[in-house]
Parts: sequence; C-alpha cells; structure tokens
Amino acid sequence: MAVTKEDKARLVKEYGGNEKNTGSTEAQIALISERISQLTEHFKVNKKDTNSKRGLLILVGQRRKLLKYLQRRDIEKYRALTDKLGIRK
Repeated sequence: MAVTKEDKARLVKEYGGNEKNTGSTEAQIALISERISQLTEHFKVNKKDTNSKRGLLILVGQRRKLLKYLQRRDIEKYRALTDKLGIRK
C-alpha cells in the first residue's frame, strides 16, 4: 500500500526539480497526495477499515499545513501545484 521506490523517485523528480530534492515543499505535497489517493482507493474496497482512516486524516492534515505554508511563501507555486495535482481548496 505504500508508495513504491519508482513512484517516489518519479514524483520527486517531477515536483522537486531533481532526484535528490526530497525535502522541497512541492515534492512532499506530491508524495502525501499520492498516499492519500492510494488510501482512498483502499477504502473503496475496505469500507470498515476505521483504523487506517485515522492515518488518512493525519495525512490530509499534514498536506493542508504544507499547502498553507506554500501559499504564504509563494502564491504562484501554490496555484500551479494545486492545479497540477487537482487539489481543490
């Protein structure tokens, strides 16, 4: 259920600029968004998995904090990232 190495490398390269820039805000938001989408698919099959739902809510909160930080720092990057990832605010 976790993000595979190949997916993580692809996301970091696409959103972080290069393969080594895993700490950039955009790369972190992209990785969290990927995990959220995987958990959402998991819950479509396993409706009664309430313990994992808590983890999903924690991830959504982390992403929200990072998006808020990015919005304060650079509004243009924020808008571009939300459009690219399809996140609605």
